[in-house]
Amino acid sequence: MQNNYPLQKAASDFRIRNGIGACEPIRMKSWLPKLGVMALFKPMSDNFSGMAIKHGDHRFIIINANHRVSKQHFTIAHELYHLFVQEVFVSEISNAGRFDKKDKVEYDADWFAAYLLMPEECLLSLIPKPELTKNKITLTTIVQIEQYFACSRHALLIRLEAMGLIDLPKYAEYKMGVKHSAELLGYDTTLYEAGNKDLVIGDYGARAKRLFDEGVISESHFISLMNDIGKDIENLANDNEQEE
Repeated sequence: MQNNYPLQKAASDFRIRNGIGACEPIRMKSWLPKLGVMALFKPMSDNFSGMAIKHGDHRFIIINANHRVSKQHFTIAHELYHLFVQEVFVSEISNAGRFDKKDKVEYDADWFAAYLLMPEECLLSLIPKPELTKNKITLTTIVQIEQYFACSRHALLIRLEAMGLIDLPKYAEYKMGVKHSAELLGYDTTLYEAGNKDLVIGDYGARAKRLFDEGVISESHFISLMNDIGKDIENLANDNEQEE
């Protein structure tokens, strides 16, 4: 059974510090701006889940839009470890969710994410009492929990296995047909599909414009930065002239 009190406490303290209840699901899109974190969702190689960058008080993350939305949520929580908990952090390219003990920093970031998204007391409260013994938890309960937390099935099963509620054969059974199991129970399947391509959370455009206005970056650099988020500044300027 996983026993990592420092990371559990860090996740709990993070929730308290940011006014998030102990059993409140975290909605990343509305929460990131409150943390002052700017996020950009772009298609990336499947080998990378995301990247975090910290410069002074500025925090920035890139999330792989090719991954399932549930995986994206876990990746964001993973990156928050790098940005707010890890000491002496500048930047990191991540493959969140591996829970690889060979890389201590990434391993700690994965467990922080699991604790942050799925606090143990709350997780236990969502499981019917008859299912609170090893391998008794049902697939219906699994789907209900992942829908509540908007978490990945993989991360949830690892969490349950570490808590002694399932063994590895049960983990292998429940990790199959994830989207199909949700469909059979009538749930929306957005959580299990790729999404958020080119979504920007935060003031990316405003920051780029400020740098241009202050002469820090050239016009061509500004145009390039805005193109990165799907904004064609040159055409927008032409459209504006035509409207006038």
